[in-house]
Amino acid sequence: MKHESAQRRLKTIQGHLRGIQRMVDEEAYCIDIIRQIQAVQAALAKVSTLILEEHLNSCLITAVRGDNPDERERVLKEIADVFAATSGK
Repeated sequence: MKHESAQRRLKTIQGHLRGIQRMVDEEAYCIDIIRQIQAVQAALAKVSTLILEEHLNSCLITAVRGDNPDERERVLKEIADVFAATSGK
């Protein structure tokens, strides 16, 4: 399976999200809730990095080594767009 590590991490994140929901429902201390949210955000960033690494090591390399210049351009633009979106540009 291509994204096994990401899938495991996402299942863990789901559990953390349920925990955060319980904390909100139980009106837990706000700072504790925020810390848990930050932990989930960091975990999601890690999943994003894992998937991007897989993409770079498969789709990008295939496109760059391929004979289709349009496909190379498309894949490179996708990556540029992802970085632009995450940097807020």
